[in-house]
Amino acid sequence: MQEQKDNSLFDKSNAEEQDSLDWAKEAYEKLKKQQEEKKKSILVQESKELKSNDSFSNAFEASSLDNSITSNDQSDVKENASENKVLDSEEPSLGEFDKTFTWSAKVLEAQGRKVENISLDEINWLSRLQQGLEKTRKGFVTDLLDKFGDDPLTPETLDELETLLLRSDVGVDATDQIINALRKRLNEEVLDSKEGLRFLKEQLCKIVDQPIKNSGKTLLMPSENSLNIWLIVGVNGVGKTTTLGKLANLALRSGFSALIAAADTFRAAAVEQVKVWGERSGVSVVANETPNADPAAIVFDAIGAAKSKKIELLLVDTAGRLQTKNNLMEELTKVRKIIDRLAPEANVESLLVLDATQGQNGLSQAMSFAKSANLTGVVITKLDGSARGGVAFAVSSQTNLPIRFIGAGEGIRDLRPFNSFEFVEALLADS
Repeated sequence: MQEQKDNSLFDKSNAEEQDSLDWAKEAYEKLKKQQEEKKKSILVQESKELKSNDSFSNAFEASSLDNSITSNDQSDVKENASENKVLDSEEPSLGEFDKTFTWSAKVLEAQGRKVENISLDEINWLSRLQQGLEKTRKGFVTDLLDKFGDDPLTPETLDELETLLLRSDVGVDATDQIINALRKRLNEEVLDSKEGLRFLKEQLCKIVDQPIKNSGKTLLMPSENSLNIWLIVGVNGVGKTTTLGKLANLALRSGFSALIAAADTFRAAAVEQVKVWGERSGVSVVANETPNADPAAIVFDAIGAAKSKKIELLLVDTAGRLQTKNNLMEELTKVRKIIDRLAPEANVESLLVLDATQGQNGLSQAMSFAKSANLTGVVITKLDGSARGGVAFAVSSQTNLPIRFIGAGEGIRDLRPFNSFEFVEALLADS
C-alpha cells in the first residue's frame, strides 16, 4: 500500500513538473514573439526618422537663413530624446530557454499569473534576484538540503536548522519563531523533507509579510495626481544615492512624474553624484552646490518646484553621517518640519536604505534610525554581493518595518518592489 502511495505521489509530482515546463515554454515563445515585433517596430521608426532627417537637411540647405527650429525647441527635442534614451537604456533582452528562465517562469506561475500577462522585465528581474542571492544560498541552502535529506524531519534536524538560520543572519527573534513553529508542527505529525521545506518557506514569508500587512499598504507606490515625498535616509556607503536614482527611474517607467532634491550637502561630491543619477534616470534635480548648504532650504525649494510642476513623486536624498551623531538626526528633523509646514497634504514616506553585506550591523542601524527618524519602510541593497541575505528576516521581525524595495545588481533596473514569495523562492532555490 505504501509503495502504491509513493508511486502515486511521484506520478503527481512528475505531472506538475511537466505542466510547469509546458507553461514556461509557452511563456518563452510569447516573449520571443513580442521581442521580435518590437525590433521590427524600432527598425521601422528609425527608418522614418532617417527619412525625416534627410528632408530636414535638404530644406536647411535650401534656405540657411530660414531656420524654423529655435534654440529652445532644439533643447526640448534633445531633452525628450535624452529621456527616451534613458527609459530605453538597459532594456531587458530574452536569453536562452534554460534552467534560469524555467525557474523564473515557475515562480510567476505559482503566483497565479497568466502567460499573456507576464513581461520580460519580470523574468529578467527574477533571474537577477536568484543569481544575486547565490552567495547567501551557497552558505545556507546547500547545508539545509543536506540536513533535510530524504528522511522525515527530527528534533536533531531542527537543532541544525537553527544553527544555519543564525549563521545566515536571520536573527534570534526570527529564528526562534521559525523553529518553534516547526517544532509544534513536528509534535502534531510526521513531516517529510518536502513538506518541511514548504512549511519553512511559509514561515519565512510570514515573518517578512507581517510588517507589510501591519502598514496597510501591500505595495508602496506614489498616489496619482498628488504630491508624494519620499525621504531616503541611511549612513554613507549603503547605496542611498544609487537607490534614489533607481527609484526615480522606476517611477518614470511606471508612469509617474518625479523630481529629486539633493539634500545631502555634507558629503563631498554627493550633489554631483545625485546629478549623475538624475541624468541617468531622466529626472530633474534641485540642488545647491555651495559647500555645506542648508538641506532644509533645498527641500524648501524642491517642494515649491514640485508643486508648480505638479510633480507626483519628490525623492529627497538626505545626509548620511554615522547614526551616533546627533546632528544627523537634527537635520532629518528640520527637513521633516519643512515638509509638514509646506506640504501638509503630501504623502510622506521615510525609507531607510540598508546594505545587506553589513548583516547584523545593518540591523543596528535600522534600530537606531527607527527611534528618531520616523521610518516607514526599508530598502535592502547589495543583495548580489552578500552572503547575509537572511538579514531581511531580522529587520522585519525586530523593527517591525516593512521591506519596500530590494536591490540585486548595479543596473538601473536592478531595484524592484519587495515580494516575499519571490524573495524566499530565490533564497531557497535548489541550484
